[in-house]
Amino acid sequence: MSSHTTPDGPAAAPGTGQRRRLIRELLLVAGLFAVYKTGRMLSTDRADEALRNAGRIWDAERGLHLPGEGAVQRMLLHGAGSGGAGDALVHTANTYYAAVHFPATALFLIWLYLRRPGHYLWARRTLAVLTGAALALHLAFPLAPPRMLAAAHLVDTAQVYGPSVYRAAPATDTMANQFAAMPSLHFGWALMLALGMIAATRSRLRVLWLLHPLVTLLVIVGTANHYWLDAIVATVLLGGALLLVPRPRTRTGSLPVVRHLPRPRNVEAAEPVGAGR
Repeated sequence: MSSHTTPDGPAAAPGTGQRRRLIRELLLVAGLFAVYKTGRMLSTDRADEALRNAGRIWDAERGLHLPGEGAVQRMLLHGAGSGGAGDALVHTANTYYAAVHFPATALFLIWLYLRRPGHYLWARRTLAVLTGAALALHLAFPLAPPRMLAAAHLVDTAQVYGPSVYRAAPATDTMANQFAAMPSLHFGWALMLALGMIAATRSRLRVLWLLHPLVTLLVIVGTANHYWLDAIVATVLLGGALLLVPRPRTRTGSLPVVRHLPRPRNVEAAEPVGAGR
């Protein structure tokens, strides 16, 4: 049984062949991410359509009576501008948005590859399906984030307080497509990370991994980079991906099930004839 089909448990000590496989997997994942980043740049020149869609999403959320994104941002900006803890909170949120998303997902996949090979393929395939579906939606439905929507009256916290991964003018941003708000892969990947770690570990505290997508949700909404519906759509797409990708086979750690119990031995019948006489 190869390291990729091992149901559970850590892989063997890494040798030359395993290191090569790890490098190959890292290149594969990086390549898939590069294709995604390149593909979604195809809709960077659809600003008018993206802003119209933003207005539709904003109106749809109000029609659904979802809480306003501004409520989260007001908590995030409480005391900001006066220096000290107020600025530190929003700066931390901006840093979390910019710096945690991709490294956390990469570390998650590396850990699974080394420690839970059977779960690694499941997670990688699920993330690939989710990201592919997200790319299709980015191209079909360009969407400006709420920080660009005048009706939202929200602050672009990254531009005001830093750090920012985006340029102030989307048209001049050659590194990112700012009109790819729906779905939020920040949230989708974070949720998959949490579900993957819960599935791959046995600690009674593993449910705490759900704090990662929860914090991510508050960050992406509070920094005005995403709408609530962006996270909801990401959750739906992830659910579909999980239905499509077969779950890994795992050891339950329970005793084997005995389907046929041995028949009790008939002691009297087994005694030799004349015994006891």
